[in-house]
Amino acid sequence: METITHAAKTIGGYIPLELSKGAVYYPNLIALNTGRNALEYILRIRKYTSIYLPYFTCGVLLEPLKKLNVKYHFYHIDEDLDPVIDFEIGERSCFLYTNYFGIKTATVKRLAKEIKHLIIDNAQAFFCEPIANCDTFYSCRKFFGVPDGAYLNISTQLGLSLKQDQSTDRFSHLIKSIDLNIEEGYADYIANNNVLCHNEIKKMSVLTATILASIDYEKCAQIRKSNFAYLDEHLGEENILRLNFSGDDVPMIYPLLLEDPSIKKQLINQKIFVATYWPNVFEWANADSFEFFLAANLVSIPIDHRYSLADMALIVKALKQLI
Repeated sequence: METITHAAKTIGGYIPLELSKGAVYYPNLIALNTGRNALEYILRIRKYTSIYLPYFTCGVLLEPLKKLNVKYHFYHIDEDLDPVIDFEIGERSCFLYTNYFGIKTATVKRLAKEIKHLIIDNAQAFFCEPIANCDTFYSCRKFFGVPDGAYLNISTQLGLSLKQDQSTDRFSHLIKSIDLNIEEGYADYIANNNVLCHNEIKKMSVLTATILASIDYEKCAQIRKSNFAYLDEHLGEENILRLNFSGDDVPMIYPLLLEDPSIKKQLINQKIFVATYWPNVFEWANADSFEFFLAANLVSIPIDHRYSLADMALIVKALKQLI
């Protein structure tokens, strides 16, 4: 009689990290290690030879393009953050649109009907459900406390054979944010960003997937929407950017566009940390372009589930003294 052997389950030992056991938000999508690798996955499967992407987007998107020798062309966006399409998209080409700040879902839906080879970058729009037959990718760490992780929606039965990633060496900034503070972990956060560069496409790590399965997504979404609405009520009249915000959208940040580029630095000096989206735009776009103006002047106010309306009130008070 043949004896069946298998790896025995470990019983005993120390107690591991405790996380609540729930469900991930996108169980039916492909779980990968990074958003840029999700884009690479699409390009490998579709075999596109060129891509159109906006001047106003993250510089890491060039990484898979250069790796695969995919030609890239930039296009402009208008003051509504909609694409200016004054060119023909060839059969072997694709068009990438960024769902800016998670508030451009209406544009995403329109483009999905108009453009054949469309790729949606939902790195800033985690809660925006993918559209059928529209290749879409997400970045988890833009919204939640994970070291990496991405989701991919791609309408094909073809696939890549992938190893599973491991995230244990990318965790220090998250631990320090709890045990110390965000500022103490910031150097580690930057180091982790650098580690994520030029990695091969892998399946999402068990660690990241476990953390993502412990999140109360409904609560996170509601807090973001509530904080966004509060800021828009109190700052909307000051905002140059026209926000066509849908009730279905769950924003990443509140994008406050002002004439004064010094506002960002003044807020940071008050420990209200606002990111610049994106420094690479200063190299890509002309100084007189709308994209350059956006990168220089946009105040990206955090609205995530760490913060209450009381926190939003403090931010409004600080801004009112500067504007």
